[in-house]
Amino acid sequence: MKIDPRRSEAFLAAVDTGSLEQAALQLRITPSAVSQRISALEQEMGTPLLVRTRPCRPTAPGTRLLQFLRRRALLEAEFVADTENDAGPVRVTLAVNNDTLATWLLPVLAPVLIEEKLLVEFVLDNQGHTFALLEHGQAVACISGENEPMRGCAVSALGLMRYLLVAAPAFARRWFPDGINREAARHAPVMVFDRKDTLQTNFLLQHFGLPEGAYPFHYVPASDPYVQAIRLGLGYGMLPLEQCAAMLESGALVDLTPKLHVDVPLYWHAWRIQPARLERMGAALVKAAREVLLQQP
Repeated sequence: MKIDPRRSEAFLAAVDTGSLEQAALQLRITPSAVSQRISALEQEMGTPLLVRTRPCRPTAPGTRLLQFLRRRALLEAEFVADTENDAGPVRVTLAVNNDTLATWLLPVLAPVLIEEKLLVEFVLDNQGHTFALLEHGQAVACISGENEPMRGCAVSALGLMRYLLVAAPAFARRWFPDGINREAARHAPVMVFDRKDTLQTNFLLQHFGLPEGAYPFHYVPASDPYVQAIRLGLGYGMLPLEQCAAMLESGALVDLTPKLHVDVPLYWHAWRIQPARLERMGAALVKAAREVLLQQP
């Protein structure tokens, strides 16, 4: 069975933009035409592919089709570039966690993106959830805390991101004058990145027996403002060593639990069959990441 390119284009546009109306604007056709093309594709495939909610989302069969179409588009772009002897830019969508993007990833990735003429779109989520973005066809590769590969994919260990529990000196003096303990931690406000962030929750439960909700907390779901909030004394929280080492050395932050830390393993997931440029990018990323991240003893 051959998949009609105009129908698959309409399906991709609806998923990417989140609505038939936006897909129509992107494709310069009417929303009715977008809907008709997707309906024809669903008849062709013999199954519903798109849930027409706001935003639109693929069904389970639609997710599998989405994975295929993403990979096909990359392979096609690579083939055309090689055939025409003009390796023009190719766009890749990578799912990564916020702390990785805010610290070590860009210095590692920038040289290979430039060399390979790759345009990148980062999709951000918690390291425990980036794998789902790859699984659902929203990315062609990801950095994840998941160590088991998806069917058809390969996984490579990158290393460990070490997190420390830190605070501004004035905050530590106010809330933890005798050092952090269970009673003091019940009252001191905690910085939490977003509702998927469990670093602080797990740490306070493991070391102080405090369940979620037993202490006040802020949500600040952006990396730089999160760091700034801790520096300004709004609360205390976990920061990657790569992000807070200089501030600890200068005294702008203090480590509340010098003998305790959390090591989060990271893994690179990518399809086994992929364009040569993406394969080279992945190999370079894995090699460089292993040089900058902590490694398992």
